[in-house]
Amino acid sequence: MDKIRILLAEDDENLGMLLKEYLRAKGYETELFTDGNHAYKGFISDHFDLCLLDIMMPVKDGFTLAREIRQLNSDIPIIFLTAKSMKEDVFEGFRIGADDYITKPFSMEELLFRIEAILRRIKSGQETSQDQFKIGKYLFDANKQELTYGNQIQKMTTKESELLRLLCNNKNKILERNFALRTIWMDDNYFNARSMDVYITKLRKYLKEDPSVEIINIHGKGYKLIC
Repeated sequence: MDKIRILLAEDDENLGMLLKEYLRAKGYETELFTDGNHAYKGFISDHFDLCLLDIMMPVKDGFTLAREIRQLNSDIPIIFLTAKSMKEDVFEGFRIGADDYITKPFSMEELLFRIEAILRRIKSGQETSQDQFKIGKYLFDANKQELTYGNQIQKMTTKESELLRLLCNNKNKILERNFALRTIWMDDNYFNARSMDVYITKLRKYLKEDPSVEIINIHGKGYKLIC
């Protein structure tokens, strides 16, 4: 089986080399780029299965790089590496479509756990058959991560798709907030809870064409998909 290939964009060369060698020792083919522009060119010219992006980089920052990568590939998992713990930065990352973030300083083991958790979720989703859901006038294909309305197809990120899948599996029932957080984000902390709110807002936007479809807040409990 081909090795998982990771694009690592990190302007701190010492940290970057350390991460690169560690991930390679764990069996991941890892290519290091020390600024966002070189990382973007590398992404275009080669195949990668996951991106680790530092937010603060010269030439092109991690947020800009992530937006450009998302335009080319809406599915590839993105993890942000950040020295910032500002809530605004975390929310911005999830708005762009990040799958996870990790705040420096972090342990190599924690980063490895997050990478493996994302890859397990993707593999699990690929192995599940017939993951198609009718949502009002929409058709949601969880495997392809696509939401179709008439002739319009909305490509979705991994987390958007996972959250909508959970809502569909609990259609017209309450999806408990903490259950969704632990299932998708692995942790029900404050940052993850707020990021899930961002994703709920995005899902509502995707589903707005059909007035019979609604995602409502159940105060103190979670969300309910009504259709």
